[in-house]
Amino acid sequence: MFRFVALLVAGLAFFSLGAQAQQPLKLMANTSPPYADARLPQRGLALELVEHVFSSTSVKPEISIENWSRAVEGAKLGVYKRLAAVWYSEERAQDLLFSEPYLSSKLIILKRRNEPRNFTDLRQLSGARLGVRTDYAYGVDLAAIPRLTLVEENHLIQNLLNLLSGKVDFVIGDRRTIIYQLNEYLKDRLNQFSVTGIQLQPVARHVAISRSLAGHEDIIAEFNAALARAESDGSHQAIIDKWDQRYVGVQPASRN
Repeated sequence: MFRFVALLVAGLAFFSLGAQAQQPLKLMANTSPPYADARLPQRGLALELVEHVFSSTSVKPEISIENWSRAVEGAKLGVYKRLAAVWYSEERAQDLLFSEPYLSSKLIILKRRNEPRNFTDLRQLSGARLGVRTDYAYGVDLAAIPRLTLVEENHLIQNLLNLLSGKVDFVIGDRRTIIYQLNEYLKDRLNQFSVTGIQLQPVARHVAISRSLAGHEDIIAEFNAALARAESDGSHQAIIDKWDQRYVGVQPASRN
């Protein structure tokens, strides 16, 4: 009788774990084209990569797209148990466990093409006005630049329009996002922008899971292993190359 009960309990536990494994875990992304947007093919570069990596794991993500503040707050509370395309910061790491980076994002600084000076160092922005996005983690110590004024906007396109109108002198942003926004809204004015020669450290995008979620370490480990396989077989890079060929880029500033 005891053996029967033990086998029954073990069987129920196995069934419960199996049923739990089949349940999709919610994964959240913020609207940020070309990385995540419901209007784009495969809903964007980042989501296509994440779904491709997870497709070879036992994890079945259920991805929804929300605004950024809801995504981060929901992850902290455990409502949204995973984030699909988040940049690492020490503050975020207190609440979230990050995967290995699955995508590198290059930051660039734009100026107006009719600006004749050549800029190659962040310190040359001293005294200037720099367009930034509110609550955006650039990973750059902008506060260390003397007399630099940060002009915050909620959306990148507002920064780009401010640059054209002379309200700011420079705009910092993710290269792919800037290229997408210019192609979408200002394609006929692409030649009015140029990329400065200031080199910034690239930032990486990760999957991140709330530390309050049971089994979060196992899910991240499984994602990391699948990511390594996708990088090895070339399918990961093929997706990136496909997206990077979609849009016309911005030319770098000429050297004087």
